[in-house]
Amino acid sequence: MAAKTKKGGLGRGLDSLITAKIEEEAPVAVATGNENGGGVMVDINKVEPNREQPRKFFDEDALIELSESIKEKGVLSPLLVVKKDDYYMIVAGERRWRASRMAGLKKVPVIIRDLTDREIAEISLIENLQREDLNKIEEALAYKRLIEEFGMKQDEVAERVSKGRPTIANALRLLKLDERVQKMIIDGMIQEGHARQLLSITDGDKQYEFAQRVFDEKMNVREVEKEIKRMNKEDDGSSENSKPEIDPKLIAIYRDLEEKLKQNLGTKVSIHAKDNHKGKLEIEYYSQDELDRLVDLLQAK
Repeated sequence: MAAKTKKGGLGRGLDSLITAKIEEEAPVAVATGNENGGGVMVDINKVEPNREQPRKFFDEDALIELSESIKEKGVLSPLLVVKKDDYYMIVAGERRWRASRMAGLKKVPVIIRDLTDREIAEISLIENLQREDLNKIEEALAYKRLIEEFGMKQDEVAERVSKGRPTIANALRLLKLDERVQKMIIDGMIQEGHARQLLSITDGDKQYEFAQRVFDEKMNVREVEKEIKRMNKEDDGSSENSKPEIDPKLIAIYRDLEEKLKQNLGTKVSIHAKDNHKGKLEIEYYSQDELDRLVDLLQAK
């Protein structure tokens, strides 16, 4: 049974479901001139998504691209469904179903199977996880469901989806982030590496505020790590023993200067004050050509 397959993840179990003998109805060709797949052709309006499926966001451009392919070649792999009272519920293949609707198809090929609610949920979760195109929060929520609803341990989840246990653990940690920060990950405003660093900020409002700064200033992960360490030192007062207190007015002036230099030079500039009289000025470059450009600019001035 698919839900009990362990070695190699659910991939083989899902394949066995799709290639198994279809009950009650004879298979037909998926698309004219295409013998690569098979399934029962059903009215697309009688097929509906699973409301509990882990993927909540679909890339519109990718769907359009897939719909164009479907117009030309048909649906190359049937949807896996279960029969409900008056419709078929999708277990695997919602993306193909959405693209088929966009392509104007009246019917889609399906494989009809008799599955338990547990099997439906587990197949839907793992099929999506193995596609590796969920965003990081959806992925983490899927792992959480496998652990909480199906009683799996992290190493069991890792084996089932063919990923390392640290990958599972790191993904689950993202769910500790403020919900607004999680939304920024979903929207692609910040990356997983940024988010991991933000976990060290325990206050939700501060975490969200800093995440917005990461996005606005296009900070890389290393910059985020350094800035959070600096902020934490200031919060716990440990910086008082390592360096003199700097006039807050000077800090405000330095931030303003950083912005002006950034605009003039066209790259990130940082001023690191050691005390009220001395410090360090950092000008970043990202290629040899950019370095040459900055050198020319500085020499000209």
